[in-house]
Amino acid sequence: MRLIAALIGLALLTAATVFAGTTKTYQVTGPVLEVKDDMIVVQKGKEKWEIARDKDTKVTGGLQVGSKVTVTYTMKAATIDAKAAAKAGKKK
Repeated sequence: MRLIAALIGLALLTAATVFAGTTKTYQVTGPVLEVKDDMIVVQKGKEKWEIARDKDTKVTGGLQVGSKVTVTYTMKAATIDAKAAAKAGKKK
């Protein structure tokens, strides 16, 4: 009985770890306005989306200006500058 409970607990812990470690992905689809080695600009409605890319970015098909693309990306912090919270004002 203890073995079954331990196995169930281990399975739940493993499942929680797998789901907690996933990063949300996003997509933008539209025509390519500009392509460089380190970025791509995609038109989405009236907005221009500039998305960074590197040597690990997987590209399938012919990537060129005018092509319609779907870019899948994640948000990743480059730097974080934390400051102390403001102190609450004194009540009169």
